[in-house]
Amino acid sequence: MKPKVVRIYSENNDFQYIETLRRKREKRQKQKEFFIEGVRPINQAIQYNWTINAFVYARDKELSDWAKNILARAPAKTHFEVPLPLLEKLSNKAEPSELLALVAMPEDILSRIPIGEDMLVVVFDRPASPGNLGTIIRSCDALKVAGMIITGHAVDLYDPETISATTGSLFALPVIRMPSHKELLPWFEMMQTRLGAVQIVGSSEKAEKEISAHDFTPPTVLLVGNETWGLSASYQELCDVTVKIPIHGSASSLNVACATSIMLYEIDRQRRKIR
Repeated sequence: MKPKVVRIYSENNDFQYIETLRRKREKRQKQKEFFIEGVRPINQAIQYNWTINAFVYARDKELSDWAKNILARAPAKTHFEVPLPLLEKLSNKAEPSELLALVAMPEDILSRIPIGEDMLVVVFDRPASPGNLGTIIRSCDALKVAGMIITGHAVDLYDPETISATTGSLFALPVIRMPSHKELLPWFEMMQTRLGAVQIVGSSEKAEKEISAHDFTPPTVLLVGNETWGLSASYQELCDVTVKIPIHGSASSLNVACATSIMLYEIDRQRRKIR
């Protein structure tokens, strides 16, 4: 089925819709749709079968073979053709991408996360920084995490800054948003029933046990706390154990994205040794 081609000549309602979707969290959440740009994010979205509702491109600029192929082959209901100056206004980049896309948000359901014997899930409670959230998603994708869960009042998963920091990994990894830890309790119980034993491990600079001294080979849920406040009391109560990364020098702590990446590497290192 051929897409509907909509030609935009000014900052009309269609333009304002796209621009607001890029800029406002409330609009994205209401419409269940978000904005992406660039080669890798668009390629990843298509490769992992995300629903692309529309493409946006400049009609007065020659498109690359990549862009022409995407427009010809990737299903999208609508193609918005805009003048180049308007494309530049929509882009978040100094050098605007030749293709922008409007993508449908998937449902926030825990069944999107596959459950297996080597289960590893990261729960990030109340992330405050788009850059940290995006970086952790990227590390999860790189280090064999089955899925990630965000809980509490958090930075927007679909903010362009978050998406940019994931470098496309958002589309490869199930990332689910939940209101609080309470919604996870039945899911934890279900995993315990199916897998026999699932350990819940919290990260804390105040923990006594170092990460290298803990066995991460069983199915694991890794809990990561807010950048400023760490793990909430509710999550601390859920932990079977808390672990820390030993640090040296004058640094009092590590950035949460750095710390999580280090912990995920240690988990992968241990699991690679027994394969």
